[in-house]
Amino acid sequence: MTSTPKKALLALTIALSLAACQPASEPAAPAESAPTASADATPTADWSANPFSQPSTLPLQAPDFSKIRDEHFAPALTEGMRVQLEAVAQITANSEAPTFANTIEPLERSSELLLRVSNVFFHMTGSYTNDTLDAINAEFAPKLAEHLDAIVLNEPLFTRVKTLHESRATLGLTPEQDSVLNRYFLNFTRNGALLTGESREQLKTLNKRQSEIITQFQQNVQNASKDAALHVTDAALLAGLSKTDQDTAAAAAKEAGKEGWLFALVNTSTQPLLSKAENRSFREQLYTASVNRGASGNTDNRPLILELTKLRADRANLLGYKNHADYIIEDQMAKSAANARKLLLDMAAPSVAAAKRDASELQALIDAEGGDFKLAAWDWQYYSEKLRAQKYDLNEDQVRPYFELDKVLNDGVFFAANKLFGVTFKERTDLPVYDKVVRTFDVFDANGEQLGIIYFDFFARPNKRGGAWMSNFIDQSFMLGTKPVVTNNLNVPKPADGEPVLLTSDEMNTTFHEFGHALHGLFANQQYPLQSGTATPRDFVEFPSQWFENWAYEPEVLKNFARHHETGEVIPEELVQKIKNASTFNAGFASTEYLASSLLDMSWHELDGTAMPTDVLAFERQALEQNGVYMEEIHPRYRSTYFSHVFPGGYSAGYYSYLWCEVLDADAFSGFMDRGGMTRENGDAFRKQVIGIGGVGDLLEQYTAWRGSAPKAEALMERRGFKAEAAKK
Repeated sequence: MTSTPKKALLALTIALSLAACQPASEPAAPAESAPTASADATPTADWSANPFSQPSTLPLQAPDFSKIRDEHFAPALTEGMRVQLEAVAQITANSEAPTFANTIEPLERSSELLLRVSNVFFHMTGSYTNDTLDAINAEFAPKLAEHLDAIVLNEPLFTRVKTLHESRATLGLTPEQDSVLNRYFLNFTRNGALLTGESREQLKTLNKRQSEIITQFQQNVQNASKDAALHVTDAALLAGLSKTDQDTAAAAAKEAGKEGWLFALVNTSTQPLLSKAENRSFREQLYTASVNRGASGNTDNRPLILELTKLRADRANLLGYKNHADYIIEDQMAKSAANARKLLLDMAAPSVAAAKRDASELQALIDAEGGDFKLAAWDWQYYSEKLRAQKYDLNEDQVRPYFELDKVLNDGVFFAANKLFGVTFKERTDLPVYDKVVRTFDVFDANGEQLGIIYFDFFARPNKRGGAWMSNFIDQSFMLGTKPVVTNNLNVPKPADGEPVLLTSDEMNTTFHEFGHALHGLFANQQYPLQSGTATPRDFVEFPSQWFENWAYEPEVLKNFARHHETGEVIPEELVQKIKNASTFNAGFASTEYLASSLLDMSWHELDGTAMPTDVLAFERQALEQNGVYMEEIHPRYRSTYFSHVFPGGYSAGYYSYLWCEVLDADAFSGFMDRGGMTRENGDAFRKQVIGIGGVGDLLEQYTAWRGSAPKAEALMERRGFKAEAAKK
């Protein structure tokens, strides 16, 4: 995922959205290159000494973590807001008739300082947080909300934008300028510029309270996940877990000052270790800890969910919409909540049907082994892995030795990008980083010109939020003279010192996925920052990342990186064929747990604010049942209480986007195959016409022009093995 719905509103909504989706954690030992200030550190008095006061002098203005300290962020955020408001005042004080040059361009420049600091700040609160940063985050979330309102509800500023918008056909604008002007007008009107009097004040109150809730929600998720880590002292419970798994857990326990083993939770409901753990009690404890996060104690998110969904519904009503889902999706490719819901429901029946067939097979396997119990959610992964081994003679332990991290990155991800687009990569070790495990690479275009810089932060740690994401330190803009500096963040468990970093199939796919987001950012080619790079609708932004995943298993790419970490042997063709044969295995489970979360998201955000639920978990159960995706054996990929994508994050009423984009990515990959596959000609055309255009224009029209037809779901249904079920409907 991307964590930056970039420049979606005045180039600073990034600040609000990121404030909403960052985690909290206990302080961690600072990196040598980036010491962490103590909570009572005295703020820097001299603004000129603040490293954010000027653009960084490092290559491409990369952040200088050798100088940045915690105490620099608050004054820099404050100054960034002041400078932007001062720029807005200058725009509105201009007595000349509004033009694109005297209104929109200075508005685009106005957030330069605020973005310089917020891009770094919100990256740090996600990747390397501590108590001080969490406190700053909580303090500035409502301030940033009020700051945003001060701009979008500025009547003289909106009058100038509205005047330009009404006459834009006569202004001689370039297509990008026209798109930027239209986006500004929509951003103002969709955020209350047409409201007056008491309605405006009500909107401000709603916005401020939302910002407070979403910050608290994510901090609760981070703390709940940390607190729920499973502590084990009985070695008998560890049967089936690899030595690496046990060593990693032992190191975590030691670091926490505990005996035995400490198993950290990933952010999804299902935990990867469930596929290996032979002890059923261990599986139940681990799974139960996972799905109960955020539903009790001082990290209970249930009251926050009830309040936030009511606030969102009230805000949508105030802006003239029936509910939050209609408000959000109107501005996406799907255009309406009804269209998004239809896509989800069209997939629900075949997904659940496949999952129920799989459940029957798993139960038969349990019975055949003499297990005197009914298949439960914590059993699914373990027995499905056994069934995979029986059906396809394939298990994860066979594959991992061929997915060594460096080879996946250099000989897989970079190799595929070079074949498709001619880009090359050179690792550098001179840039200061916030943690010694972070790696940096220069990225060069086919003509040798530098495209940008990418940071890789692969490993999990206690002060890093779960999941995987891409974000920008520096956004591309010809107007500002900046090139992209992007980051990829994963949560691969760091093995014990000296052990190889062997990825699971899912972690390998995620490495390709997040790099697809990075390419989307690196290929930005826009004049103005508002619609540069990944600043697209949510139901487009996951498309390039999901599309890039396809190349991982393309034979030319797979055989280039999938080499045994000890022998160097290329992955055997027999094993590759097993992987292909098993490609749709357990697809019913994967689809059902995803659809359950997506339809849960829609159900929460289709509430109109009148008859609101009072019991979060009861509403969750009811929503899943009503949408036909409830199964006792399969919980949603994210339950409501730790659904960080949609409650604090930028995917509210938008989690359907992954499926929407998967239709696009399957259709696009099919288009590549129809035209000869992995060729520079195909890659260059795709870059120019689809993923290099940022958010400029109608993205569906431009995709259709590249493809030669509108996207169709057939390729996706076939990929998931649901074609037969779809035909029966």
